[in-house]
Amino acid sequence: MKKLVLIRHGESLWNKENRFTGWTDVDLTPRGIEEAHEAGKKLKELGFQFRVAYTSVLKRAIRTLWVILDDMDLMWIPVHRTWRLNEKHYGMLQGLNKVETAEKYGDEQVFLWRRSYDIPPTALDENDPRHPKYDPRYKDLKPEEIPGTEALKNTIERMLPFWENEIRPALIKHNEVLVVAHGNSLRGVVKVLKNISDQDILEMNIPTGIPYVFEFDENMNLVKDEFLADPETLKKLMDAIAAQAKKK
Repeated sequence: MKKLVLIRHGESLWNKENRFTGWTDVDLTPRGIEEAHEAGKKLKELGFQFRVAYTSVLKRAIRTLWVILDDMDLMWIPVHRTWRLNEKHYGMLQGLNKVETAEKYGDEQVFLWRRSYDIPPTALDENDPRHPKYDPRYKDLKPEEIPGTEALKNTIERMLPFWENEIRPALIKHNEVLVVAHGNSLRGVVKVLKNISDQDILEMNIPTGIPYVFEFDENMNLVKDEFLADPETLKKLMDAIAAQAKKK
């Protein structure tokens, strides 16, 4: 049996402040660090023995992975960082409070910006200093690879080659692989693995810090998937995410 473990980073500073984050590089809160510890301890108790891990180039995901690997005594394994696992770029929404944005534009519009498959928020102007083309970590990317905004569709399109060429072969080779990334980049992975429709993926919410385990047979057919949390707790966490951008 082959096992892929997906984990959304622990609570970030802007998660706590209920802001759109995207490619903005904010760090974890103390609660986020604790969520990472809980994930690491749970995976160690269950006997996971990863031999490779993947994450984005954003510190909230990187730090979550550090904590998990430290708690599992696995800090020595290879870690691959890639922009292709970054969060969806939220364009001009980045930094804005989600509730305040919903009060201004309406729940339906903000829901589409947050969760729709192919409707991106308004793009950052290329002269905006927040545009990722000014960030040295993206200096080697082609201009067309550096987004000023993204829909989930775009996030999946830039994630999918990395899944096919890097993560999937590693899973076949090593049997257990860990990926620590972001809500939307992981929604993209889940959509592909479970063949979820463009419409149904709108309702998919991934809580911070909860390991999501996918089991495959030797032919890489998906056999089982489950979050490592009790159903009641999981539902509360998912409902809280769904309500983040609704008017009060």
